[in-house]
Amino acid sequence: MLGLLIRRCNLSPGCIQPQSRLFSTSSALQISRKNEPKIRTPSKKALAAKTRRKAAAAAKEDQRLLKLPLSDAISVLRAVEVANPKSTYELYVKTEVGNGVAVPRGRVNLPREAKPKAEDKILVFAEGRQAEEARKAGAHIVGGPELIEGILNNRHRATTILCTPSLIRAITPKLGRFLGPLGLMPSERRGTVTEDIAGYIQRLHGTSEWRADRTGSIRAPIAMMTFPVTDVETNFRQFIASVKRATGNAKDTDAAERKLKSAGGARPITPITKVMLSSSRGPGIRISDF
Repeated sequence: MLGLLIRRCNLSPGCIQPQSRLFSTSSALQISRKNEPKIRTPSKKALAAKTRRKAAAAAKEDQRLLKLPLSDAISVLRAVEVANPKSTYELYVKTEVGNGVAVPRGRVNLPREAKPKAEDKILVFAEGRQAEEARKAGAHIVGGPELIEGILNNRHRATTILCTPSLIRAITPKLGRFLGPLGLMPSERRGTVTEDIAGYIQRLHGTSEWRADRTGSIRAPIAMMTFPVTDVETNFRQFIASVKRATGNAKDTDAAERKLKSAGGARPITPITKVMLSSSRGPGIRISDF
């Protein structure tokens, strides 16, 4: 019965059919959309000003913190560790690593080592006469592009990888993303892409390697508690000088020559924001004169 009434209503000319309203084209909705507030995007100048304000506030807060000269910090730690003569001095350096910047790493030759040095395993990409010179100098693994698969499969593991300029283009496409995050990719800036492979290997002997983690923090033992104060200070200065050279905070003639040869231009400077000295059971003391 209900279906018959609906059918008659549709057939009769006086029956009014419902009309659909097009909300998307209504003038009222278009007016309301025009009045909506737009999201404000800060300009580059405003962002730079905000960064400067944050840096100024951080510097002001940093000035309020207690800092001691190196000699006073050593005296405090020696007093804390008077019952533990086998303790070590631990150095902590905080660097500000930006996006796309490799973590700092380098080598240092401390006048008096705190711990026995770990043996480096050196892998060299070289061919011909340079490969023979690398083997005579003490390289553990020497070869050409055939070593790439062994590195990717972790069959060849090394702490230092060197390469000649003639082979760097052959290994970069496959090893760049693999060795880059590990800090092992040869580069002209670090001096690991060189013609003088034998000379570089000879410079490695008698030195120890340090490397920052992904946050830019460097931790290393620099002396024993039984060392004289002068030896502790000498090791501290030597290590900090190595960090400054690696981060671009100190002038280095060799690095300047490599920078002119490389096509990348000027080397970015990684700021050093904090230097602390501590011991095995002592507090961390910020150093003012580094």
